[in-house]
Parts: sequence; C-alpha cells; structure tokens
Amino acid sequence: MSKGVKKVRQSIEQRKKSRHFASRTNISKQIADPFVQEEEKHGFEPLYTATGTSNSQHGRIVSGLIWKGILSVILFLSVAIIWQTDSSRLQSAKSILSTALVEEFPFAKVNLWYQDTFGSPLALIPDSQSNHQEMSDNTQAMPVNGSVSESFQTNGTGIKISTDGKSDVTALGQGIVIFAGNDRRTNKTIVIQHPDDSLTTYGELSNIDVHLYEHVAANQAIGQFVPTEKNQAVYFSIEKDNQYIDPVQVIKVDDVE
Repeated sequence: MSKGVKKVRQSIEQRKKSRHFASRTNISKQIADPFVQEEEKHGFEPLYTATGTSNSQHGRIVSGLIWKGILSVILFLSVAIIWQTDSSRLQSAKSILSTALVEEFPFAKVNLWYQDTFGSPLALIPDSQSNHQEMSDNTQAMPVNGSVSESFQTNGTGIKISTDGKSDVTALGQGIVIFAGNDRRTNKTIVIQHPDDSLTTYGELSNIDVHLYEHVAANQAIGQFVPTEKNQAVYFSIEKDNQYIDPVQVIKVDDVE
C-alpha cells in the first residue's frame, strides 16, 4: 500500500515539474516576440528585421556627408587664401590653380551664353565699370595708344607698345578676367579669356582696375600705364589653342620705330 502511494506522489511531482518548465518556456517566447507574425501562423519561419544595421548605415552616411562638407569648406578657404596672399612661395600654386580653372572651365563661353539667354553678363564679381558703353567686338584697336617698340618676331610671345605719357589700357574684346596680379615676367598683368577660347595678356601695367572673374567689355579700360625710365612699354600678347599669335595680324598697329 505504501509503495503505491509513493509512486502516485512521484508521478504528481513529475507532472508539476513538467508544467512549470512548459510555463517558463511560453513566457520567454512571449517576451522575445510578443507579436506573432503572419508567417508563423502558417507554419513558416518568422522574419527578422535588421533595424540596428539600418540605423548604423544611416549614421555612417550622415557622418560621411558632414566630413565631405567640412573638407569642401577647408579646400575653398585654402584656395581663397592662396589667391589673396602675395608671396613668391605661392606663385607655383597660383599658376597651377589658374591653369586648372581656366583649362577645365570656359568662363567666357558660359558668360556669353548667359548674356545671349538672359540679356546681361554673368558677373561673378560686381562690374566696377557698369556705366561703360560696350563697343562692337568687330572694332579691334590697340590696347594702348602708342607705337610698337618691340615686334612679335623679336619678343617671341607678344609685342611691346610704347606711349608718350599716361594712358588707359583697354581690353581687345569682351571676356572674363582670369588673372589680375603680379607676374614674374611681366609684373602687373591682366589676362582675359574671350568667348572663342583665346587669351589676351596685358603686362607691365602701372595700375590694375579689374578683379578676378570680372566681366569686361570690348575697349573697356582695365588698367593704366605710366612710362618710367625703367619701363616705357606695355606688353601685349594673344594666345589661341596654346599658340601665340602675332597681334599685328589681328589688330591695326603702327610700325615698329
């Protein structure tokens, strides 16, 4: 009799243990996934979403954009500082930047298209000569009143024009100023890019009256020249397709003295 009672008690204890284990398993399942997915109702494996991964990817994208913005600002400020600093150590950097900007982006062509489309020139810097009357591009005259004192054959890249006194230096045609500053070879110099991709250079100036990327009209005064004992002539050259052209073949000038 005692053996039968003992067996009954053991079976009751085993049932209690099994029920307790089953209840704990169900609770853990409910905590892990309180919402039963539609796939589980039909006997398929549940789908797991990678919310943490997507958030981390989004964070990396935002962080990358911020760093790109910071680097862009640093690059822009560095270029601006190089242009504004008159130092012989930065001349090579200036020439590299000028060449890259000019050869890779045709400012004068874009400006001409903008002018034909919208009726006014695209000025990256306000035009200080806004009241200047533009003359026809077909009317090409010497950039300064005087006579040729050094020919193209003698100079190799351009001509030199001598004047008797103080004279205004004018642009050969409309275009965009791509250089206005000190050049090692021609001192105070202005370089203008024209819509036909040609470049005109005006060197040995006394004063510069235009700014970088300023739009200039044909025959507009861009600087001044005052002859001195050391320098009595203005340097002028025309460059097209990386080749220098004799200005005498393009404009009407006096004979060499």
